[in-house]
Amino acid sequence: MTRMKQLVQITTTTVLSLMAVCLVSVSPLFAQDSQPNAAPSKLVQDVREATQQFIDVNNARHAGYLPAFGCVSGPDHGAMGVHYVNGGLVSDGKIEVAHPEALIYEPVGNKRTLVGVEYIVDAATWLQNNNNTPPSLDGQDFQFVAAPNRFNLADFFELHVWAWRDNPQGSFVDWNNNVSCEGE
Repeated sequence: MTRMKQLVQITTTTVLSLMAVCLVSVSPLFAQDSQPNAAPSKLVQDVREATQQFIDVNNARHAGYLPAFGCVSGPDHGAMGVHYVNGGLVSDGKIEVAHPEALIYEPVGNKRTLVGVEYIVDAATWLQNNNNTPPSLDGQDFQFVAAPNRFNLADFFELHVWAWRDNPQGSFVDWNNNVSCEGE
């Protein structure tokens, strides 16, 4: 084998080995949400503990959460469900695991099943008070939603946490294929 072929083979082998090491090193970061039988993340567990009382939708209403926007279904797949929003929490400019701004319920006739939560904060307020740094909870970055949007709100940041219904796309993705608006 010529010296050049040996060098190419060594370089190719080295690159492939490094790629394999990187894939093995990175995959545990995503395994929590991509493997169906994986244990829920700490944030999902914390949300479950914080919202256990809201499994009964009547408790949500007594705590100031009111239905808004009807049942939100995905543009091409999945749904979110009915958002019960607490206006006082939305306008306070804070993000606290124990106090999600919205509780999300799947409608089945007159029954509401708690499936997840959404943390929401006004972007201008948040950025003004937090050194232009977008919000994050337990390592999960919020998504920025610009105006105009389907909710007719000013720019905001949001994070869904599917704490009560598994989501095949992950615990922090907006649309959940295991949630439906067909029962409304």
